[in-house]
Amino acid sequence: MTGPVIRTLALYFRTFRHLKPEQWLAHLPRPRNRSVNPAETVARRPRNPSAWSWQAPPIARGPARTAARRFCFLNQEREIHGWNDAGIPKLWLYNLHSFQTPPDPDLVDRWIAENPPGSGNGWESYPLSLRIVSWIQWILAGTAPPSHWLHSLYAQAAWLSCSVEYRILANHLFTNAKALVFAGVFFEGPRAEAWLRQGLDLLSRELPEQILNDGGHFERSPTYHSLVLEGLLDLINIDPPSAPIPQWRLAAVRMLGWLDRMCHPDGRISFFNDSAFAGAAEPEELQAYAARLHLAAAERTCLGDSGYIRLENRNTVVLFDAGTIGPAYQPAHAHAGTLSFELSHRGRRLLVNSGTSTYEAGPERLRQRGTAAHNTADVDEQNQSEVWGGFRVARRARAFAVQTDHQTFAEASHDGYRRLTNPVIHRRRIELTGEGLRIIDTFDGPGTHTTRLHFHLHPDAAVEIQLDTKLKSQFTGATWHPEFNRPIPNQKVTGIWHGTLPVVFRSFVRLL
Repeated sequence: MTGPVIRTLALYFRTFRHLKPEQWLAHLPRPRNRSVNPAETVARRPRNPSAWSWQAPPIARGPARTAARRFCFLNQEREIHGWNDAGIPKLWLYNLHSFQTPPDPDLVDRWIAENPPGSGNGWESYPLSLRIVSWIQWILAGTAPPSHWLHSLYAQAAWLSCSVEYRILANHLFTNAKALVFAGVFFEGPRAEAWLRQGLDLLSRELPEQILNDGGHFERSPTYHSLVLEGLLDLINIDPPSAPIPQWRLAAVRMLGWLDRMCHPDGRISFFNDSAFAGAAEPEELQAYAARLHLAAAERTCLGDSGYIRLENRNTVVLFDAGTIGPAYQPAHAHAGTLSFELSHRGRRLLVNSGTSTYEAGPERLRQRGTAAHNTADVDEQNQSEVWGGFRVARRARAFAVQTDHQTFAEASHDGYRRLTNPVIHRRRIELTGEGLRIIDTFDGPGTHTTRLHFHLHPDAAVEIQLDTKLKSQFTGATWHPEFNRPIPNQKVTGIWHGTLPVVFRSFVRLL
């Protein structure tokens, strides 16, 4: 075999060796009966007249349809001529098929007529799950469904029950389980009871793993944390028979507390891993929804299992990433940003990670996931973790020797560069003082290397960064991506050094 072939095979091995056996088994073809007999009785489960959504209205989304065939998702407006246009990014199409917008009876009729069972993006399990929940929410909120809507919903739930995403797991599996519970609560009959049991069984398995002790979702993305939190609140709201509601409520309280700690003083999320504004409900919307369910965030506690650390004083907040990049078997939303941090002062963001604007595999997706797009350091212009494709990670940086007082200092090391011919360990210590933020970076190992420290300024920030005198300063234009498909020009400061290790750099961010 040639060198490139061997390198490609090695990359695949380093990536897929982390998968669970059930993920491998899910790729095997299995006979499944996903169809529904047209003559099968479809009936709704009788419910108390005070429907769940009247007691605690769920979070509402705004309209996405701007004209008869024009829609705006992810800051991109398009006119569609079919539901499965190969020239449109899949995430945009997922939004189109998921119907997370106000009720649109004409569009529902069109979807049913133009998307036969098993055909196209709309029958993939993730958008299918989102759509099942959306349509049921509409109906419970008062939208009168014609019989063909109910038959379609029933057929979609039957399809999903045989198409659970064991290949992907993580937040996708949670979303599948939630939809099965909704369908099981909404319909009655033997199938519906089986859907309800299937969904509850999945949740009993997944929630203890996916929700960490400090309340963080195990994919360690504030956006996906918010999505799962909203899903959990919806499940509490619908109150399924035999569900462990007290356990769910305790988990939701922990998740609310984690989200509060991972927000900046402006009340919005930080940008670690795949995170972007408008990718999920805003924190204040989630807090208000929780309050309608008589839930409130726990008293402010220290972050822990998720690996994030929050330092703060009267004027300043620092969020520091000293955790793993996510569950070993599913790091799809991970970035190579270990030991990165974000900084706010007097209520305004000063230093930010670069955010996420696309899921399309290509150079821009790789750049945004790469180490240089974060407020951390790289060695020999390599990423700490071997991100590739749209969602893959081969070798991963592991944080260790973490220390903090959760107020004034935090420090940790990572081994992402042990894979180099001359291995390197990077250790970072950050110290929050009355005058600013001190950053001490130590690179230890043999040989000669190039190191680069990266600092990304918020577009509106005016901040003084004093780099170690050993570093050569470089100021360049960059882009910040607070939302999908919305680049905003900003500035980046890079400190560059080339020489023989070990070396220590002492930098300082002066706060006025």
